[in-house]
Amino acid sequence: QVQLVESGGGLVQAGGSLRLSCAASERTARTYTIGWFRQAPGKEREFVAAIIWSSRSSNYLDSVKGRFTISRDNAKNTVYLQMDSLKPEDTAVYYCASSSGGFLSRNSNDYSYWGQGIQVTVSS
Repeated sequence: QVQLVESGGGLVQAGGSLRLSCAASERTARTYTIGWFRQAPGKEREFVAAIIWSSRSSNYLDSVKGRFTISRDNAKNTVYLQMDSLKPEDTAVYYCASSSGGFLSRNSNDYSYWGQGIQVTVSS
């Protein structure tokens, strides 16, 4: 079982940056796809970005392309989500999740393990 722990959230002004981290408990996570999702109050959970750990292939939600970057660090078993040019509409609880499917999925049902979530608030 893979355990995931998010960190790095907080409050930032519009136009600012935050870097979220997702630390995986096992090296086997390196065979997985790691995804970031978010959920704003009153809205459904939505896909933000994903990376295949082994190949570093990635994809993004259209509204975050060019502003967010997903990456991974093998030595630290950690996936990062660098978020720049943040907007108030990026405010949400952000979750990382892992999938053993080996492909870049935007569907939360393809992800088996989830972190506890972390709050990101962007003020205008």
